[in-house]
Order: sequence, then C-alpha cells, then structure tokens
Amino acid sequence: METILQAVDLCKVYGNGTAANKFVNLTVRKGEILGLVGENGAGKSTLMKVVYGEEPPSSGTLLLDGKPVRFGSSRDAIAAGIGMVHQHFMLVPSLTLAENLVLGREPRKKSGMYDLDRAVRIAEELSAKYNLRIIPRARVVDVSVSMRQKLEILKTLYRGARILILDEPTSVLTPQETDELFSELKALRDKGQTIIFISHKLGEVFQICDRVTVMRDGVVIATHDIGDVDRQTISNEMVGREVRLTLDKEPASPGATALEVRNLSFVDDFGITMVDRVSFSLRKGEILGVVGVDGNGQSELVRILTGHARTLTGSIRKGGTDLTNASPRRIRKAGVAHVAEDRMTVGTALPASIADNLLADRYSEPAFTGPGGFLRRSAIQAEAAGIVKRFDIRCSSPNQPVASLSGGNMQKVVIGREFTAAADVLIVSQPTRGVDIGAIEFIHRTILSMRDEGKAILLVSSDLGEVLSLSDSLIVMHAGRIVAWFPDAGGVTDKELGLYMLGLKTQDETEIRKVLHE
Repeated sequence: METILQAVDLCKVYGNGTAANKFVNLTVRKGEILGLVGENGAGKSTLMKVVYGEEPPSSGTLLLDGKPVRFGSSRDAIAAGIGMVHQHFMLVPSLTLAENLVLGREPRKKSGMYDLDRAVRIAEELSAKYNLRIIPRARVVDVSVSMRQKLEILKTLYRGARILILDEPTSVLTPQETDELFSELKALRDKGQTIIFISHKLGEVFQICDRVTVMRDGVVIATHDIGDVDRQTISNEMVGREVRLTLDKEPASPGATALEVRNLSFVDDFGITMVDRVSFSLRKGEILGVVGVDGNGQSELVRILTGHARTLTGSIRKGGTDLTNASPRRIRKAGVAHVAEDRMTVGTALPASIADNLLADRYSEPAFTGPGGFLRRSAIQAEAAGIVKRFDIRCSSPNQPVASLSGGNMQKVVIGREFTAAADVLIVSQPTRGVDIGAIEFIHRTILSMRDEGKAILLVSSDLGEVLSLSDSLIVMHAGRIVAWFPDAGGVTDKELGLYMLGLKTQDETEIRKVLHE
C-alpha cells in the first residue's frame, strides 16, 4: 500500500528541555485507518501537533507524498491536505451548521456579499457525498453531539483534507452514534481518505483500525496489523508493564441509605429545564451509576448535589441533615466529597503545589494549623507525601506545581484529596476522562476499594464501559429526567443503555419513582 505520510527520526524538544518526541519513525499508508495509542504524556499529541503544523519539529523530517515538508502553521498543513478534528469541538454554537462549515472560506455573491444559500448547498452536497448527514440550516446549539462531530469532519473535507486526524472522536457519543460514525469513517477510508485515529478506548481501536502504532515516553514502541495483536499486548506496550484489563469485583453489600434526593429541578439561564424532578436514594457500600448523553442534566445534578447550583424544588438529605441548597463548604463538612468532572478549572488550583491541592479542604484542622493560624508545614508535607505514595502520583516532589503534571497524575491528585477526605458519600464525576490506561486501572481499583469500605458512591460518567464495570445499580437520564433504572447494572448492555440515552426507550415513570424510594 502506498505511503502518504512519513515521520523520519522526528524529535521535538521544548525550551525547558522536555523531549516530547524522540527520533519518532511513523508511516501512514494511503487509504488506511491508523490507530495511535499511548498513555498521557507518551508524545501522541505533540507528534500530531507537528504533523498539523501547530508545532515545529526540533529535528528530523516529515514527508508528505514522499517529499519533505515543514509547516509554519496549521494553515499550511490544511493547504497541504491535512485536517484535524480536536477532542473539544471548535464550533460557534449560535451559527448554523452551514455557516460553521464554510467559516473562513465563505462563498460570495458577485456583489461581494455573503451567499448563505450557496453555503447551505455546499453543506448539502458534502453531506450527501460523504454520507455524513447534517441539517445545514439548524444552529449548532440545537443539534446532537454526534451531528456536531460529523460537522467537524465535513469542515476538514471542505478544506480539501486527504488525511484526517481524529482526537478521541467518540468520547461523548452513545454506542449507536459510535457505530454510525465508524460506518461513515470506514466509507471515507474506502473512498481513499486516510485517517489517524487517536483513542484511549482499545475496543474501538480494534473495531475500526487497520493498524495500530503504540507510543511510550516519546518513542514509537511498535506498529502492528490489527489482526496480528491483542488488547493485552497493546496495553502492556503502552504502560511498560503487565496491565490488568479486568476488574476483580465482589458483589456489593448495600447498607443504610446515605443520601436521599427528592424531586430536584433546575432551569438554566436560557429557561431550559435541565433537571426535572429527579429522585433517588444512594446507599452505603454501593456504586450508583448515572449515564446519559452529555447535556441531559447529569452535570447540573452534580452541581446541585455539591452546592454549586440551587435547586428550584425538592430536597437533599444526608441522614438527619438537610443539605438542600447548602454551600459547598457545608456539604463537605457534612461528609460529602466531590471528584469534579473538570480537573483543570474546578478540581485543582493549577499554579499551587501538589501538597496545597491535596490538603486544600483540611488546612484549618489542628493537625495542620497551629496557634495564631500559622501553618504546620512539616505536618502538611508529611501528609501530602503519604497521599502521593498511596495514590502513586508521579512527581519529583509534593512541592511541584500541579500544572506541571500529566493529565493522569493531575487526576490522581483530585482522587487522592477526595478519597482521603472525612467523607462517607463520594460524588465522582468523569473520573477517567482523558486519562491513560495505567491511571484508569488504578482509579477503578481505588473506587471499588472505597465501595468495599462502605462508602456510598454516585458515579457519573460518559464512558459506558466504565459505568457498566463499576456500578452496582444504574440510572439513565434524558432531557433532565430519569428515564430508566436498573437495580443490577450487570443485567444491561451498552447498546440497550444507548436506546434510553437517546430517548428511544423509556421505562414507566411511576414505576421508576416507586422503586427509587420516592
């Protein structure tokens, strides 16, 4: 098969001396889907930034169609036929899909005025040509996540991309939407498009890719034909050790009710009801999973439960304590810990040290603050060092800024703080989003150990595999409501969950309320 893109001894060393790519050799064939996998910090993103013109290489050669190229910007890469769809969509929500598609390359009338009708026709023609169905005149804010994903791909094709780089393209899709996307990507491949598929989900890599390249510590470890390798081998190559891909999970032994939630409602600034009369009970020694397509009320529910949003109706009770519309500080003091879904803006203070982040919720305790309010730095350092060791946070020192850590280690800081807090209720949101397989293995085992210690855990995740493997019972949210409840999470498949998440199936609302102990 013809080679379309090749990296030869490519190196990228940053000004601080960090070598992100070390003599990388990569071959991408025309008309293939190449998986690119590795832990956070393995060098995948840096390599793709070099390929896409966002970073210049320090040394080495990039060949396109056998000829050396050096891109000064992503604009140069786009002009050469390379397009990238980032994990976080780069769309203007208030504009239509057609307007987003042609943004920066708008069709014009003879008068020089913007030709919206022509933009719509372009969108319709591209949509039909590549079988990526969109609604050109709909606003981005009003369409599904999967349609936004298709629009991002069409944007690169409109600009002439022959090589598509897709960064975690299924992170917010249901199984049905993922299957649909994969069918469309395979059709693009069969038409001659070349796709580089970056993902942490090895099941998807094996489902769609022709070959897979593994990176670790800035180096290409191996490239395999997908039919000649298994998940265990890839996992071990990514991490550099034997990885346990299955969880040893004992049956749960739920105890007394730890948190009672009744008829919570929330309306956003646009008047949209994001949480609609949600009720459930969370028991000690249980993991209750919450799933739904992003934007269906899960985030708002977590914000209410942790004191970051106020409910219009209903109540939250922990034992004999009413926590309805309580402040985050009061909720934490009542014994509720919170692993936030966004570790960068909510879960950590990036410029602060690891130690300061680990003990941010307990500085006022006598063990860490002496007479006159002076901090006991030696006690803080000792406690932080213990948590760093227990939670395997890879760092040079607890005094290192959190901002300097990889995503996986940053998440371990959040997990370490929240799981060592004086709490018996844990609200855990997106615990492994953007985290590599080694850290995922550790975090999953830690969550299960907390459950086995009798903690009550509410687990909110967009990763259905994660929810199904960890949860004991499960609720599904759609349009702000609980549309399904499964007392045994092991008795449902991801495909069935997808139907409820999309609103194509619902359980009887009266029965749901009855069994959730309203």
